[in-house]
Amino acid sequence: QVQHVESGGGLVQAGGSLRLSCAASGRTFSSYAMAWFRQAPGKEREFVATIARSTSRTYYADSVKGRFTISRDDAKNTVYLQMNSLKPEDTAVYYCAAHVSRVWPVTATNDYDYWGQGTQVTVSS
Repeated sequence: QVQHVESGGGLVQAGGSLRLSCAASGRTFSSYAMAWFRQAPGKEREFVATIARSTSRTYYADSVKGRFTISRDDAKNTVYLQMNSLKPEDTAVYYCAAHVSRVWPVTATNDYDYWGQGTQVTVSS
């Protein structure tokens, strides 16, 4: 059974940083493209960033470009999201997700096969 366990969320002041981690198990991690999504209260889940398998190409939502960095460590079956210059509008539950498609980039939630339970990020003003 595939499992994703996110960690690293918390409360931070605007302008601060957090690093999220997502540990995967139950499959060949390196065979999947990975991504981070987020969902704020009352809003739909939205794409944040994705990283390809093999090449580690990355792609970001405009709202986080230049502030967030996605990376992966296939030896540790883990994907990371380094979040800098955080803003109150970044407050959300953050989820990691995986898909096996060779399409690039994939930003729609319906195209992802596996999800974690989420970790809360709260940015105070």
